[in-house]
Amino acid sequence: MTRREWLRTTALSVTAASLVAANEQKGGEKRMGKFKQDLSWWCFARPGVDIKRLIKEAKAIGYAGFELVPREWWDPIKDEGLEIVTIGGHASLTDGLNRKENHNRIEEEILRNLELAKQYGIKILICFSGNRRGISDEEGLENTVEGLKRVAKAAEEAGVTLALELLNSKVDHKDYQADRTWWGVEVCKRVNSPRVKLLYDIYHMQIMEGDIIRTIQQNIQWIAHFHTAGNPGRRDFDDDQELNYRGIMKAIAALGYDGYVGHEFIPKGDVFEAMRRAFEICNV
Repeated sequence: MTRREWLRTTALSVTAASLVAANEQKGGEKRMGKFKQDLSWWCFARPGVDIKRLIKEAKAIGYAGFELVPREWWDPIKDEGLEIVTIGGHASLTDGLNRKENHNRIEEEILRNLELAKQYGIKILICFSGNRRGISDEEGLENTVEGLKRVAKAAEEAGVTLALELLNSKVDHKDYQADRTWWGVEVCKRVNSPRVKLLYDIYHMQIMEGDIIRTIQQNIQWIAHFHTAGNPGRRDFDDDQELNYRGIMKAIAALGYDGYVGHEFIPKGDVFEAMRRAFEICNV
């Protein structure tokens, strides 16, 4: 190849790249991949962060919305054209569905939040097993199934998914019962509702089980939502943590998943740069 041919080829490549970039940009927003990405509010609305800028930057980067947002910010987020993706279905993470004495309270809270979800177009209510406190896996499972069956029909009628969150009981949530994929999947199978599924938190399940991609591939039909964070430390997707998020996201996309992946890590440095980098890594 002569120098002139090389320059011509390079120019054509640059032009093609520009066309691709132009196609990926519309109204200042990046093209989304096969699934949508969102941000967990508590991780990014940090002290000192301009909240109005946070919302605008999220939209400009390409995020679909936020989750677990304080009520006073729902309208400003919706006004910006973004979504409230998830809210808590009931009040207590530690006193959850695995105890029958909590069922009346949780049912009332979920039914009330389903109405809010319908009003605001919220897709998912996050639910929790609660802590074991000596309850066996089978007893806790049966109780959790019973509690979710009480509200499954209402969720179906509302078109809102109840997502039981899988959390680690090793580091962050000592004694939490829904700490393994098989347990959560068994709950979903026994409830047998298209609106009762799992929130598969990649960070938490890396701590408890590892084997992330294979586990997701084998159980994708039971997963309604994903959370991310680098491990150890629940930090950025950088070289100090052990998860290959690009590979994980490619595997999720290959399964045809078209829901939401919510980033729930605490940025080490600049919040906006962390948001941009996480989006780019996961936009497959």
